[in-house]
Order: sequence, then C-alpha cells, then structure tokens
Amino acid sequence: MAQPGDHLLRQPMYVFDLPEELLATLQPKAESSNSSNQTREDEPSSDLGTTQRSENQNAESGTTSATSCALCGLGFADLQEQRSHVRSDLHGYNLRQKIRGLKPVNEAEFEKLVGGKDADALSPGVYLSESISGSDSDDTETDEDERQMDGNRSKESTLSALLKKQANITASEEDEFFSKKRKRGTGKPPLLWFTSPKVPEDTRLGIYRAIFSDAEQQNEASTLSAIRQKQLPPLAPPKPAKELEGGGVAIPKAATQTPHYFLCMIGGGHFAAMVISLAPKKGKSHSGVDERSATVLAHKTFHRYTTRRNQGGSQAANDSAKGAAHSAGSSLRRYNEAALTAEVRQLLSDWKELIDTSELLFIRATGSTNRRTLFGPYDGQVLTHNDPRNRGFPFSTRRATQAELMRSFIELTRVKVSQIDEGALTASQSVSQPSAAVPSKPSPKPAAPEPDPATEAIALHTTQLTALIRRSRAPALLSYLNTNQLPADFRFHPSQHHNPTPLHLSASLSSPACITALLVKAGADPGVRNGEGRTAYEIAGGEGAREAFRVARGELGEAKWDWNAAGVGAAMGWGEMEARKEQAKEEKEREGKAEGERRARELERLREEERKREDEGREKKMGKGRNLGVMAERERGMSAQERREEEGRGMTPEMRMRLERERRARAAEERIRRMAGGGGR
Repeated sequence: MAQPGDHLLRQPMYVFDLPEELLATLQPKAESSNSSNQTREDEPSSDLGTTQRSENQNAESGTTSATSCALCGLGFADLQEQRSHVRSDLHGYNLRQKIRGLKPVNEAEFEKLVGGKDADALSPGVYLSESISGSDSDDTETDEDERQMDGNRSKESTLSALLKKQANITASEEDEFFSKKRKRGTGKPPLLWFTSPKVPEDTRLGIYRAIFSDAEQQNEASTLSAIRQKQLPPLAPPKPAKELEGGGVAIPKAATQTPHYFLCMIGGGHFAAMVISLAPKKGKSHSGVDERSATVLAHKTFHRYTTRRNQGGSQAANDSAKGAAHSAGSSLRRYNEAALTAEVRQLLSDWKELIDTSELLFIRATGSTNRRTLFGPYDGQVLTHNDPRNRGFPFSTRRATQAELMRSFIELTRVKVSQIDEGALTASQSVSQPSAAVPSKPSPKPAAPEPDPATEAIALHTTQLTALIRRSRAPALLSYLNTNQLPADFRFHPSQHHNPTPLHLSASLSSPACITALLVKAGADPGVRNGEGRTAYEIAGGEGAREAFRVARGELGEAKWDWNAAGVGAAMGWGEMEARKEQAKEEKEREGKAEGERRARELERLREEERKREDEGREKKMGKGRNLGVMAERERGMSAQERREEEGRGMTPEMRMRLERERRARAAEERIRRMAGGGGR
C-alpha cells in the first residue's frame, strides 16, 4: 500500500532544490537525550575505583569508619589516611605490578627496593613523598597548579626511576602512564535530522551539518530558515564556451556569480580540485523527464610519483625519519614532490577568484607535507588554516580523482532518507539507562545462528547469477535459470537496494545481451521497481541497454507488459537498431578522423614553433648569417665567386684584404707543392 510522500522519496532530493511542498512543511527532528552519550571522565582502574566509591559513600553518610586497600593489604584508621595512601608511590607501584601480572609488595619490601637503588639514578631535589602524577595537589587545583604540575613531570621521581630500572620503560611510556586523564566528549553528529507531514511518520530526512556556516551551526534553531534561503532555481544549459588561444575554454562570468563550492583532495602524489556551482543545471533525460545535474565550473587533476612503492609513505617523510637517501628513485621522488607542490600552488593562484568567492572550502589533505603544500606558508598563499569556510569531508573518501570529488559533492548535497521505529528506539533507551549507571562485566557474544539451508541456497544463486551477468554470459544465464527452476524476477540475497533483480543488475551494467535474454526468453517483468522506486529501464547505464528494452518491446508486443508504466521508450525493430549502431559507428569514425587531423595540425604547429625557437636561440648564440650547417647547405649550389662573396659578407675592407692575401698565399703554396711533386717524378 502506497504511503504519503512516496512520490517525494522516489527520486533523490537535492538540498538546494527541494520540492516546494516538502520545503513548506519541513520541521527539525528533536534528538532524544541519552545519558550514555554525555561527556564524562575516563573510568579508573578497578582497584582504584573501588577505593574511590567507598570514599564517596563514606563522605555522603558522614561517617569515618575504618577503610582498607585490598591491593596493598593495608588498613587505615580514617578516610584522610586512605586518600593519602592512594596518592602514594607504594600504591602506584603495586598498580603497575598488577598490570604486569606480578605480586604486590608491602611497605618493607618497597623500602628495600628504593634503598637498593643507586644514588646516581635519582635526580637532585626529588623525594620519596612525590606523587605518582608528579604533584601532590588534589582534584580541585587551579589551572596555574596544573601548569606547574606539567613542568614537574619532566623531572624523574623516585618511583619512575625505580620502574625504569626494573621494566626498562621508555620516557614516552612513562609520560603516557603519568599523564592526567582528560575529559572526552562525543561531539556533534554529522547529520541534522528533519521530518515532515508529507513523508511517512517513521521517515527522517538528514542533511550534513558541514554545509552550514559556523553561525548557522551554533544556532541550530535557524537551520530551517537557512535551508529555505539556500534554495536556488535551476539554470538553463550554458552555451558552448569559446576556446582560448593557449588551449582550454574560458569560464563564463555568469557562472562564477552563482553560489559555488571548492573541493580539493591531495594525498599519495594524487591531487584533484573542482569548483562546482550549487545551482542545478536543468535538462531532459532520455525518457523526456526533467532532470537536474551539477554544473562544474572548473576542475583539474595532477599525479606525480612521490610515494615509495612497497614501503609506503612519501619521500619527505622518509627523509625526516631516516635521513636523506641518495638513490635514483629518491631523487626522482624529491623532484616530483617539488613539481607537484609548484603545480598545485600555481593552480590555486589561477583559481584565486573562484576560491575567494566560494561559500565553503571542502579540503582533504593527509600528512604534514600535503598540508604544507596547500596551506604554506608561502608567497601568494591562497588557502589559510584559519579560514572559517574550511571544512573536512564528514565521510570516508577514496583516492583523489575527479570522479571521487563529484561523488563527494553528491554525497554532501543529497538528502539522506532514514526509517526508524521510534517506539523500539525509546524502549531500547529506557532499558539501557539503568544499566549505564552500574558498570557490569561485558556479556559474552551470542553464538552466531546456524544458517538456514534455504537461505544458503538463495545466496549461492545470487553469487552465480551476479557473476554471469557481470561477464555478459547471456546463454549461461538462461541455462542457469532453467536448470535451477528460478524465476526471471529472482530477488537477490542479501537484498540489494539498487539492483534487487537480474534485470536491474543487467541494466545498471549496460549489458544488452543479458537484458534481451531476460526480457524476450526468460519473461522478466520490466515494471519491477527497486528500493528507490525506479525500474530497470530508468537505471540503464548506456544507450545500448535502453535500445535493448525498446527492441524487446517491439518483439513482445504492447499487450505483454505495461511498457509505459515501466518508462520504456517507443518500440524498435532489430533493423532500426542495427542501422542506428552503424550510424553511430560512422559518426564516431568521422569524429575520430577529424580529431586525428586536428591533432596532426596542432603537432605540426608545435613543431614549427619549436624550429623557430631553435633558430632564434642559435642566432642569439652564434650571430646572424654565420650558421655553419646552413652555410654548408647553401655553398653546395654556389660558384667559387659567389662562395668568396658569401664568406666576405659582413667583413670590413681590411678584413677582406687580409682574407684575400691568405687565399692567394694558400694558392701559391699549393702550386709550389704540385710543381715540387711533379719534378720528383
């Protein structure tokens, strides 16, 4: 039975373009308080906790009954004496003994351990009465006392020296053990939840907190009005931009005036950045339905080899930890790190206007090296650490690519739909509240239920069918369905929200062969909808997959299924489909040929520019008209007189006379040599 609001939840909802009927009735969802989520101090150890609980009970009752320490085996006359013992070195030493699984010691044995220690191991000015935490102050000390206590931690107490001597612990471990316990909080959830009478009662709508400004996050009561103010009308498809002389296209000025986000990821030598307009772009889908798509104003990706293969970590991090290496690979990685830094900073400088006008900056930079690349400091810095627009991605992200940035933007701006049973949630909270007050031992994990044979069989069928569809094995798919007597609309297990049936999976993977086999031969129903309320035709991933649905409609006829309700386009015959394929192939060949010619012209232009630059550089270095290679080519077609004139070009009269005398002297020497050679014969 259809519930109210199903038509709203059928399509993904964009935060900045919500339906009017939903936006008018949207209400914030009150979060139920849970005592287990409140900020509290870390739990102390069991023995110390037992002692403190007894102290609190005695303090509340006003009595001064005798108390004892079960760990050290000592008894005390009053509460003050017991408190002093808890802060003593003996109690702290026995706590460490218990952690190691060793027996505690009494006062006499502890005195022997301390007395047998070398005098040189103790720092001057340190006494046995020093506390295990480095200070004797109680829990009500002021901030100034806490700072003094932190300064005293650097000094080695009697107990710490003894523990170092026995267990050979490091200074970092000692500081960790002696560090004062701090309060920790759960923080705010990443999503803000809303509800509306237009959707089912158990449905909540979530919006990421990160898309709101700091002022809007501090005043959560105003988030609803902020959402209404952020609504943007869709934009018409922009006209094709003109190409620039140096390559690329110019960014339309009208697009930069709309609200937009800057997204950036860097890590492992990969860098990706994108500027996306928040106003959706209006267009038509293949079925004629209005659809919205994101408008990318600018995008760029870089990749450099900076990560040490099979070892992990950047070269800069390795140099900082182990010193600079001198291999060829390390030199290459250092060069690539510097080149990547220069490229990223140059890109940020080129996009400065877009970044400065962005409403929010979503940045993921892993490691100190990558953070320095983006945030500097350096001359002409664009991004800063203290920019209130800076945001992190409130979910897990993968390698920095353009597709990952687009996925992250869609995840940030898409409304999350969650269905929660409020009655069950309230009952679970009421049951968990009394148990949270009294700590108990963790209950053992329940044994895993034995798998049902029928469920195992369905899971096996799901695995086999999925593998066949992913490899587009249509004949094997039909054979498997017939052999195991499975229906064509078989439901996968575990249930899949997006692709619940073989036909949905074939459509999403753009497998025309499997689509045709399931529809024509297996009799699959094209009107089955997935968890999002979409048919297989509506999630088809390519033109070939959609044509397979239309061909099946023509083969089976209009009476077989309600094709219009399934969203399938007009019927198509096999001949028409083959003609369209041939036409698409020819068009692709023409585009490829035109692209090849364009690349050839561009390559020839670049070669010509390179030759001109070489000639200009050669002239600057050697002077005009004196290039030996060019002169040699010219002299091949010259007479002797022309060659002499060419050699004397650019000379002064004195230089020409000297050259002529030298030429005549060489000619005379040659004649004398020949005459002498002839006389000898």
